[in-house]
Amino acid sequence: MSIKIFLLVSILSSEERLLIRKIKNGTVIDHIPAGEALTVLRILGLTGKEGFTIALVMNVESKKLGKKDIVKVENKILSEDEVNKIALVAPTATINIISNYKIIRKYNVQLPDEITNILQCINPTCITRRENEPIQPRFKVVSREINNVKLQCIYCGTIISQQDIKAQLTK
Repeated sequence: MSIKIFLLVSILSSEERLLIRKIKNGTVIDHIPAGEALTVLRILGLTGKEGFTIALVMNVESKKLGKKDIVKVENKILSEDEVNKIALVAPTATINIISNYKIIRKYNVQLPDEITNILQCINPTCITRRENEPIQPRFKVVSREINNVKLQCIYCGTIISQQDIKAQLTK
């Protein structure tokens, strides 16, 4: 099964409607900060070879954000780990689980107070970077601002910026 990606970049007035077909089963990630939809796809590891039908909408008007992106992935339900990773780059995102064309569950992503074993500390001398130390990286969330999430390593105090977070999650 091949993947179908529909990429729509649009600037619409409030009177216009953006029409994207409904998905029968899967996940809709809404209220992604504008320009971050491709980052979300990378975080999910969607390269185009998995066989999912994906709809990607970027820069549409949003009352909540001004502009937003939307990602629809047919026949995929996100794991808790995937949702936590999305929260790091899109803390305003809403997850809609779709079954038989209907929303069966809707929730906002929640950036937890502490992030464990998702990212590495960028400090090369941090204890979590030593091979002989069985310590998982742990970070405290110090900023939840849109496009400016910041984390602090519990062990060495190093601050990890939004740019560092994106780089690690999308490599």
